[in-house]
Amino acid sequence: MNIELINKNISDIDSEILVEFLAPNDLAEHEYSQTLESAGFKAEQDSTCFLYEKRILFCGVEKKKNDEIRSAVACMIKVLKTSNYKSAKISVASNSSLTGLVEGIVLGGYEFNNYKSEPKEMTLKEISLAANELDFDELQTTFNEALIVANATCFTRDIVNNAPQEVNPQTMVALAMKLANDNSLECNILHEEGLAKENMGAMLAVGRASVHGSALIHLAYKPANPKKVISLIGKGLTYDSGGLSLKPATSMVTMKMDKAGACAVLGMIKAASELKLDVEIHAFVGAVENMISGDAYKPDDVLVSRSGTTIEVRNTDAEGRLVLADVLSYAQDTVKADYIFDFATLTGACMVALGQYTTGLMGHSHKLKHDMSKAGTASGELISSLPFNKHLKKLLKSEIADISNVASKPFGGAITAGMFLDKFIKEENKNRWMHFDIAGSAYTESPWDCNVYGGTGAGVRLMSHFLKTI
Repeated sequence: MNIELINKNISDIDSEILVEFLAPNDLAEHEYSQTLESAGFKAEQDSTCFLYEKRILFCGVEKKKNDEIRSAVACMIKVLKTSNYKSAKISVASNSSLTGLVEGIVLGGYEFNNYKSEPKEMTLKEISLAANELDFDELQTTFNEALIVANATCFTRDIVNNAPQEVNPQTMVALAMKLANDNSLECNILHEEGLAKENMGAMLAVGRASVHGSALIHLAYKPANPKKVISLIGKGLTYDSGGLSLKPATSMVTMKMDKAGACAVLGMIKAASELKLDVEIHAFVGAVENMISGDAYKPDDVLVSRSGTTIEVRNTDAEGRLVLADVLSYAQDTVKADYIFDFATLTGACMVALGQYTTGLMGHSHKLKHDMSKAGTASGELISSLPFNKHLKKLLKSEIADISNVASKPFGGAITAGMFLDKFIKEENKNRWMHFDIAGSAYTESPWDCNVYGGTGAGVRLMSHFLKTI
């Protein structure tokens, strides 16, 4: 589907369907107010009314802001996709709402049909955005940036949605190398021999039972004279069976999404390089598959991490934090970064705490939490802080090692997982680091906002906005 920003009045654009957004207080003054009233249309958020004979699709919005426009446009796309119309046009009301328009169209119209033997071809081919009455150069910049970020989000979604027989640690390596080649990024790969030389015993243990070798991927985007240096770390469990602490059958379904943190990090560096941000980005991905075999790591094992910290394994399904422990250690020693952010589908407990739509944010810097919260609001991604608690720290105590990989009690599981990672953050980096638990926000089986079934690309819009504003 082609989206085009056009420097014309909407009346001068030839298109089959006109789309209008109406707030409740717009109804009384509209020329079709009686018809809309007869149809029962009250302009409630995400409601639609299609006047087929007039070829006008009305979409209700609570207010004409980015969040509401994005959600309404996603509903608009669903309606148009079920019709036989090939083109539609929309008037751009303001520069501030243009991002919502683009994201609603691209993300709301996203489909993953790779495994359909006969995918249904969408009739809708073109959406024109009319912008004659506004500063067109400014709008063009906003439009281009929004399109880059939305496409990077869909890039992330595609990797998440690919089936586990398609994506394993080594195919993640190939994908990263292609991205590096396409976007002129530096690329360095540590395969298992390299991981062993780096003493990454925790990460190697998790992937030991898989026929696919584990790998650490390091991509770098280095503009001239960068303002800041950022390290992004992604959990890349291409599939998580739970290991010997085997997941129940129903919980194992959708575990292809356990690589969503890694996919998001790849999407972030893709967006940053295409936006040509003056920020140096380093993306580190721990690509591992957690399976079972006669050589699988076991509960009661004691692992020696890269940092030298010993870890008592009490549950092999708490594997992501083991991978991240080694990758975080490597990232800190490899790059002196101003900020260190890790993204991981780490705990079901985060969904219990915050619901399935919200990313959990953890760390020590209150200022950084505040800045990230503002970026969440501006980007339309829901994010909420979970506080570290010194009384929960003792739940990770091990009698035989430096730390246990799971807490001794089930309460505050998202926080204790974050505190486990904190053990592997150097003291001088404590206030530079933030942990993002995207277990709930990274994948959905029920469409919401601009998210359709499957991977959402959580984190890409959030981080792209943050990086543009630092």
